Order: sequence, then structure tokens, then C-alpha cells
Amino acid sequence: MSPVMRLSRQTLQQLPETIERPAYDPAGVTIGIVHLGIGAFHRAHQAEFTDIVLPRDPSWGICGVSLRSAETRDALAPQDGLYTLKVQDGQGVALRVIGSVVETLVAPENPEAVLARMLDPATRIVSLTVTEKGYCHNPATGTLDENHPDILHDLEHPEKPRSAVGFIVEALSRRRASGVPAFTLLSCDNLPSNGHVLKRVVTRFAEMRDPQLGTFAATVASPSTMVDRIVPATTDADRVAIADSLELEDAWPVVTEPFRQWVVEDDFPLGRPAWEEAGAVFVEDVSAFETMKLRLLNGSHSTLAYLGYLAGAETVADAMALPGMRELIEGLMVEEVSPTLPSLAGFDLPAYRRALIERFDNPALRHRTWQIAMDGSQKLPQRLLGTIRDRIADDASCERLTLGVAAWMRYARGIDEAGNVIDVRDPLAGRIAALTQGLDGAEGIVDAFLGLTEVFGGDLSGDQLFRSRLVDALSRLMSDGAGVVLATRKQSVV
Repeated sequence: MSPVMRLSRQTLQQLPETIERPAYDPAGVTIGIVHLGIGAFHRAHQAEFTDIVLPRDPSWGICGVSLRSAETRDALAPQDGLYTLKVQDGQGVALRVIGSVVETLVAPENPEAVLARMLDPATRIVSLTVTEKGYCHNPATGTLDENHPDILHDLEHPEKPRSAVGFIVEALSRRRASGVPAFTLLSCDNLPSNGHVLKRVVTRFAEMRDPQLGTFAATVASPSTMVDRIVPATTDADRVAIADSLELEDAWPVVTEPFRQWVVEDDFPLGRPAWEEAGAVFVEDVSAFETMKLRLLNGSHSTLAYLGYLAGAETVADAMALPGMRELIEGLMVEEVSPTLPSLAGFDLPAYRRALIERFDNPALRHRTWQIAMDGSQKLPQRLLGTIRDRIADDASCERLTLGVAAWMRYARGIDEAGNVIDVRDPLAGRIAALTQGLDGAEGIVDAFLGLTEVFGGDLSGDQLFRSRLVDALSRLMSDGAGVVLATRKQSVV
């Protein structure tokens, strides 16, 4: 029978001894970080790093802000913000209760409460995991999309913003007016130079509101970061298994892998938690690390997600088991991606690639290909297209990378190989459907997609060799299917 009591501060002491719990009193933690976009990744990554170091300084608790849905608040509020982090691989399972999320707010319900928390001088860091699309930017250029509906709304209604950018700029405006020093902005999203992108869009939006506010925004610290941990969506089966172990109900647990990585540029004028004691690495320039991760892990992830989904694989591990997939991904990493990477002195690149393959193979982590496939129009410029540009510039092969882009085109049209509708979650899904409606030949479809210059830029959109490679790859996917293409493509020796 399912447990009826709920995880909370009052029930913490009832947990079995095998469950790790906060090494501090959660009731004594105060808020120093406002986090925009309190999803599963944040709760499995930054919130855990913070939880580990709170015994040293309990003033770094987190106020988590949902910019859209009330789901997380509704689940965590009855639990006093506590939730379970389940870490699992083929070797076993470990459960840890996290207490670093002190408060959860829902921005559409009460934007003023969010802004008040961001204005509070105790808030010294505003961090984000809002995914690529949450930056309201042009993915091909990294500049603010000044015609984005949320940006237009926030210009008209600055006191009731919808976007992360709108909240940040209104909070900075109020801190400036009140004489409160600016908080540090900390992007934890998978964007190259994520701190620079965030600073750019925030500064431009501030300039559009008021040139003097733009000048103030340009002074805000915004260090770039590289984040890495695979966090699949939590299932009902996960909730049942975790509740059985806790002997308590947890409505919003998070499931992840043992591996985690956080590389951060150390630029925090108002201070920061001692995250290095939890395993974070602080550096002067994170760009080499983020390029490596975006191209090797995320580029491979997207490629296997689109091909795997089309071939009927529900999870990453299922996709890796498809005939030809492992060879494709290993070849992509070794032959096409690695030659484009900057040098990292002392870093064991072959070992990192092997670790990625082991993570993809993890049978305990049911990371759905459909989940990874979301928002491809926002992800591909960073994950695949930058690498393709470098390979084209070197007059080098990019056949595997191009196959990944073609698989996205095949997927994003919204009909799978059996003729079933795909639930495509992408900001450009409507435009893609309109552009490709009625087209049944690979050439026309490729030309329609290349017309999305916000994805491909002017260079790739006009590159005839890239176009011809895409047409060839998409033709094979459309005629033979992803499974056959994977199983029969010529493999290089890696």
C-alpha cells in the first residue's frame, strides 16, 4: 500500500537511515539565490551543489521561480521545498533529500512577488535554466529577438513581465533606483558563451527601455558556465519506487545519473556559495569546456535522439542498441567533432568520449529520445551547426553531423515513418509545418528548412555543398527509414 504521509520538515526524521538528508536545519536557511526556471535539471544540478555547501553558509538558499506552470510550486510547497534526488546507474541507486529550495514562486500568478524577491539586497545571484528558447534570442546570432511576443509585451508592461529577460531588467531597474548593487547573472543553460548571450540580450532589452538603464545593465557580472548532467523526466513508476524507499510520499522527485560537471567563470562581485567544495570547477574562461561539451555530448545526444526516435527507440539506451548507432556516434565524436575542439591542457579527451558512451548506455536512466528532441530549432545551432561550419571551413567531411540535421528535418515535419503524428515541441513548429506543407521531395523540404535563417544563418542557408549533402541524407531517411540508414551506412574505422 502506498504511503500516505508526505515528505516535509516534520517527517524528515522518519526517513530510513539509508536515505541521505540535509546536513543542516532547513528551517534556518535564508534566500541568497533567485533561480528562474525551476525544472528537473536545476534541481538535479545547481540545487544539489548548493545543498552540499549550505552547512558552511546557510544564507545561500534558493527561491525557485516557475515562469509558466504552477506544477513545481504545487508539488514542493506542501513538502517545505524538500524533494528526493535519485542517482542511479547499472551499479545501483542512491537517494538524497535536497533542502536548498526554500521558496517556490509562480511568476504569472504574482510577478510582483518575484520582483520583490529579486530586489531584496539578500539576493546576490539570479540564475537561470530556461532552455535555449527562454532567452528570446536569435539562435544563429545570439542577439535579442526584438520582435519576440514576450519581449514586445514586456516593453509595454515592464511591471508585469513574462520573459526571464523582462524580469531581470525590471529587477535591475528597481535595484538601480533603490541604490541596491546589481546581482550576478548566472546562466546554467546549454548555450555557447551563455553568460555573454545573457548579458547581451539583457543589455539590449534594457537599452530599448531606457539608454541609462542599458548602461547600468552593461555593468552586471554575468559569468559563463558549462553544466553537464543527464536528467530524464520523472515517471510515475519513479515516484512509486522512491516513495517505497522513503516510506513517505514525494510528489516531485528527480532522477539522474552519477556523473555531474559544473565549470564556472569566477566573477561574483557580491559573493557566492563555496560550490568548489561540492565539486564545481572555477576557471577564468569556460569557453573551451563548453564547446567540448556542447559538441561532443549535446551534439551526439541530438543526433541519436532524432535518428533513434525515427527508428522506434524510446530511450537513449534503446537508441544506442540499434544496429549501426554506436559506430555512428563514436565516428561522429572522433572523426568529425574532436578535430574542431580547442585544446584543453591536461584533459583526457579519449577518456571523456568513452565516459559519454558509457553514460548513453546506462540502462537505468530512461532518458526519452522525445525529450531530447524538443526545441531542435534552438539547439541545433550550438550542438551541430557550429561544428559543421568548422568542418566546411577545413574542407573536411561532416557526413554524420549532416545526417543528424537531416534527421531533425524529418522529425520536425511532425509525421513519423509509420505515418503517425509526432508531438513536436518547438517554438518554430508552426512555421515549419506551414513551410513544408504539401512538399514530398527532399530538395523542396531542405530548401524550406534552409529558409529559416534564424537557425542556419545566411552562410549555411546559401552553401550549395551543405545543401546537397542534406538533400542526399534526407532522401535516404525518407526512402529507407532511419533504422536501415543506420544499419547499412558505410562505417569508418575509429
